[in-house]
Amino acid sequence: MRVVSLVSGGIDSALMSLLIRDAGHEQLPLFVNYGQQAFTEEWKACRLHHKKFGLPVPEHAELPDYGRLIPSGLTCPDKDIVRDAFLPGRNMLFILVGASYARSVGADAVAIGLLNEKTHLFPDQTIAFLRSAEKTIAAAIDGEIGIMTPLIDFFKADVVALAAEYGIQCTYSCHKGGKSPCGQCIACKEFPKKGGNNGRKRRRL
Repeated sequence: MRVVSLVSGGIDSALMSLLIRDAGHEQLPLFVNYGQQAFTEEWKACRLHHKKFGLPVPEHAELPDYGRLIPSGLTCPDKDIVRDAFLPGRNMLFILVGASYARSVGADAVAIGLLNEKTHLFPDQTIAFLRSAEKTIAAAIDGEIGIMTPLIDFFKADVVALAAEYGIQCTYSCHKGGKSPCGQCIACKEFPKKGGNNGRKRRRL
């Protein structure tokens, strides 16, 4: 299977990329610059991770005007990094771009690193959203492209534990985009204070 993996430089997509690799799929990584404050650090981490593990060099989609047109805490320093963290349509944008790219290169699916639905904060992080998106995308691109969620059974503690087993280190997950994690944004605070695995097993892709 050929899979377009939506990669961000964060620990979730870094782990996802290795799970897809280990499942034997041909991977076409895609990084989307949607105007996020953390773009520079995310893109740097993404490239380092792929280089370290011998993964394909990610394609790079430049869509920064999305974040300019629809400002949020992720894209605008004048917005609150936590209270205004929701960026409407972000995951739909990712999936649409990924699926359209998949169709153009003859890939079968697009993969996104969403975690267990119980941890979701926004409406575009749910199974219901993904099912709806799959139907909408099929109509939009006139073709069937599957949406894979290799981490959907995982909590953040599971991701951190398995990432440590793999030796994943080149990641960046802070929404602020500074050289060091801010410790205040949603991405920083979702990391467990103590590592460990919640008993989730690796899913077969």
